[in-house]
Amino acid sequence: MPSRTGEIRIAHSSDLHVDDGYTMRAWNGDGNGPLEAVIDAAHSAGAHVLLLTGDVFEHNRLKDDILSRTRQLLREAPLPVVMLPGNHDPLTEESVWRRGEITALPGIHVLGDDGSETATFTEFDLDIWGRAHVDYDDMAPLSGSPDRRAVHHIAAAHGHYVETRPEGSAPRASWLITADEIEETDADYVALGHWNVFTKVGCGGVPARYSGAPDYANTINIVRLSEKGDTEIERFPVRGPGVI
Repeated sequence: MPSRTGEIRIAHSSDLHVDDGYTMRAWNGDGNGPLEAVIDAAHSAGAHVLLLTGDVFEHNRLKDDILSRTRQLLREAPLPVVMLPGNHDPLTEESVWRRGEITALPGIHVLGDDGSETATFTEFDLDIWGRAHVDYDDMAPLSGSPDRRAVHHIAAAHGHYVETRPEGSAPRASWLITADEIEETDADYVALGHWNVFTKVGCGGVPARYSGAPDYANTINIVRLSEKGDTEIERFPVRGPGVI
């Protein structure tokens, strides 16, 4: 763990899509390549915690030869990892999270496991809250955001941002996140997943960002939380396929 010097650094990424298909081909036969690259980038940036906001896995049918490598990478990660199941990898009973024994790994926090939506780090006076996808149906990713209990509070969500929720029964995207819902979290930062490119969203009162997928954004987000309550966000490069 990097030493604490008056600020907490959270590394944020999403949409890694670990798989045995497209990602494996794109990463020269390594379906876990994005995960390894993001862990390395977070460690290089001096992050205290790595937060992955959904679609860590491409789907819930992955076989154990892929998941065994995932477990190894997470077990050897030099920092705690918090993960939020998304619409590709919802936290079902037969999900990769449970079938692959990801939830049992030390130092790994899968939001929604055993009904717990918050990962608490008392050493940093930090809470990370997120509502996991638990099936393939529509849901409101930021609904039920709790009141702040720690000095530092981050909300995580995986879904599609719109400024305002459409009225009536007109066709619309699923898993909607609105500007008002972001503000209602009263968080120091809202870490979003589902969009492949880095994007700043919301009205500005509560900082909210999509990290983008590492393949497309070529970066992760580093969120710096100061003792005074200030939040700074910067993009940190992540290596791509074939780069050691």
